[in-house]
Amino acid sequence: MFGEKGGRGDAREGMTLISEDAFFHGSLVVKGSLRIEGAFEGDISDAVDVEVGAKGRVIGNLAAETVVVAGEVVGDIVASRSIEILASGRVTGDVRTPKLKIDEGAFYEGSCAMGSDEDKPRRRRSRAEGADTKADAAQPADAVSPN
Repeated sequence: MFGEKGGRGDAREGMTLISEDAFFHGSLVVKGSLRIEGAFEGDISDAVDVEVGAKGRVIGNLAAETVVVAGEVVGDIVASRSIEILASGRVTGDVRTPKLKIDEGAFYEGSCAMGSDEDKPRRRRSRAEGADTKADAAQPADAVSPN
């Protein structure tokens, strides 16, 4: 971990730690990685990796490339790569990410958006519109039938 060079080693070099005994209130812009073992109230943005440790608690919104939750998050999470909620993790809020992993035993309450914003609404609308059109076309024909 320390002194490693490679794919994500550079992000670890700039790791910010909010320790178990610390309390942070406000907005935090992180250009590297962040590990939260204490209490954090506010929004986190621009992070590479955010790890909420087993004793960590975040009340606010998170925006990062990857987010791993072993503690508790109350707020929305947006991750450009992935979100993982470990067995001890609790997330109450909406999530948006291309990859989501929720371990057995984890708690999650909220809505989830995955994939491209452009693809999913189009597919849903076209299927729904197609089904509605067929149903509408079939109903008047059945209603007009004299038998």
